[in-house]
Amino acid sequence: MIIHVVEQGQTLSSIAEQYGVTPERLIIDNELPNPENLVVGQSLIVRIPTLEHTIAPGDTLLSIAQTYNVTVEDILRNNPWAAVQAVLTPGQTLVITFEEETKLGNILINGYAYPFINREVHRKTLPFLTYQALFTYGFSPQGDLVPISDEALISEGYTFGVPPIMMLAPMTPEMEFNSQIAHDMFVNPEGQNRLIENIIATMQEKGYIGLDIDFEFILPEDRQLFIDFIANVKSRLQPLGFLTLVALAPKTSGEMTGLLYEAHDYPAMGAIADLVLLMTYEWGYLFGPPMATSPLNNVRRVLEYGVSVIPREKILMGVPNYAYDWSLPFVMGEAMAEALSNQEAIARAAQYGVTIQFDETAQAPFYFYTDAQGVEHVVWFDDARSMNAKLRLIPEFQIRGAGVWQIMNFFPALWMLANGLFNIERG
Repeated sequence: MIIHVVEQGQTLSSIAEQYGVTPERLIIDNELPNPENLVVGQSLIVRIPTLEHTIAPGDTLLSIAQTYNVTVEDILRNNPWAAVQAVLTPGQTLVITFEEETKLGNILINGYAYPFINREVHRKTLPFLTYQALFTYGFSPQGDLVPISDEALISEGYTFGVPPIMMLAPMTPEMEFNSQIAHDMFVNPEGQNRLIENIIATMQEKGYIGLDIDFEFILPEDRQLFIDFIANVKSRLQPLGFLTLVALAPKTSGEMTGLLYEAHDYPAMGAIADLVLLMTYEWGYLFGPPMATSPLNNVRRVLEYGVSVIPREKILMGVPNYAYDWSLPFVMGEAMAEALSNQEAIARAAQYGVTIQFDETAQAPFYFYTDAQGVEHVVWFDDARSMNAKLRLIPEFQIRGAGVWQIMNFFPALWMLANGLFNIERG
């Protein structure tokens, strides 16, 4: 797999000729939003097919897979567009295999989705996942669950062999984390046990295989109560064969202060949970100053602390799948960024004819542009280069895998790299 960075004067045709592939191959694999207007500094993934199949009448994914001794998942990962077609169209070409380097190992990938995810995006993403985590069930201090419309996503997931993980978070109806909701449940043993009973009943009814506890902004004085809650959940779920996963704030030491960090005890929670997600993103965030969402140097520091106090085989590294556009000058407390997909970030760069720059320390791309009203902007996003750097931290630190927040937009570079670098475990 080759990562090509577009240089001045290059076109899609000249790049395709350089590597001996067709322009159509580059367009399909990268889902290029700007094939006629490539941006200097834009990264493209170049994959060279070694075996292709032209679809004939009567072909199915299963019959084609059996013909070439591969799996249906292999075909869908190489041809994501095929996951959204009800039937295969004769004359279309499927890539069976690409030129590939030796895989770096096996990884688990958990993808987070809201119930309103576009169904085509969902279907294209599922073949790359081990689990899908559906955001999110709320609860009352008395133990009542606040459900979500998850049945369709669960059913689709099982069609692709991807079981669901139920998510639980102390959130208001406005979808904001609320420390008081969590506290009131922690100090109500009867309500806490009723909540766990309702969780188990829902998991058994709907086919969930685990619970993801995403409690953010917990009161520092509730630190031990939070640990006790996780232990209570684990003691009830483990005998039934359910997983317990805990999402943890991105800490670089045990001494970090602040509402986001203090109640998240890495050693204690890592010892209890089956899996932990280290949320290694949101350095650049909606209400904060412009910067990379997950700078590699910061991600590395979190992982260094994480593996020092949590078993490596339990750790999932957070991977962001979104971009931000800030108006300049940015004034803290007076403005917020605009959220984009990484593909939209590329399209916007092409729209304004800018050059994409790359921060070597953060290992992240960015660019500046001036809009029609004369306002300057800066956009930080992820591309093939930044994702390649992040994903390679997984074997470097010998951790279990990744948790992708979130899968609401299909990001071709992420999934091509994940599939090219690793064997993705099935749920």
